[in-house]
Amino acid sequence: MAHPLQLGFQDAASPIMEELLHFHDHALMAVFLISTLVLYIISTLMSTKLSNTNTIDAQEIEMVWTIMPAIILIVIALPSLRILYLMDEVNNPDVTIKAIGHQWYWSYEYSDFNDLGFDSYMIPSKDLLPGQFRLLEVDNRMTTPVGMTTRTLITAEDVLHSWAVPSLGVKLDAIPGRLNQTSFIISRPGVYYGQCSEICGANHSFMPIVVESLPIKEFLNWSSASVSA
Repeated sequence: MAHPLQLGFQDAASPIMEELLHFHDHALMAVFLISTLVLYIISTLMSTKLSNTNTIDAQEIEMVWTIMPAIILIVIALPSLRILYLMDEVNNPDVTIKAIGHQWYWSYEYSDFNDLGFDSYMIPSKDLLPGQFRLLEVDNRMTTPVGMTTRTLITAEDVLHSWAVPSLGVKLDAIPGRLNQTSFIISRPGVYYGQCSEICGANHSFMPIVVESLPIKEFLNWSSASVSA
């Protein structure tokens, strides 16, 4: 959950988000080193009389400033490609949930259970209980088991939406007539918040996403109670 004046990402709740945080730190360190070097060179040229700003024949330095950026790009690109492949891989999911975007709410269908599906609407501000978050709470949370691979099939019924939960490292477009899929493993029990990240109309900011992760026994009890209801 984000908090006021937060400068970094939310705490990772899935292995993919942990990888993304590591890659962010890796890329930021490269940017920091390059910026420091450029600032040092600029300050040196402006502050010393021993530097010659005229172009001279220096093939060695030209080779260095041609090869070094290529090496830096490779160092950044390889971890990025690895994470892209990890995010796209869906292997033997334990639970499959279909998320359908509407104007302006979400519907969830559990393919592994008979007659388990519900709509998820934002709770109006006047109906919030103490401790609940304005514009983020819903009446029915998407519930998943801890430590198990959850495949999410994402589509939309009317216009473009985007199913995004930052702490899980998930953001995927919901497109009418198209079925996109992603997977994630939640590392610990908890409640994780997200929002539609595609401008989808007048009430775009009023269709939050809440994912609640439960231990497997509690998840099975919840699913049984939901099917019975």
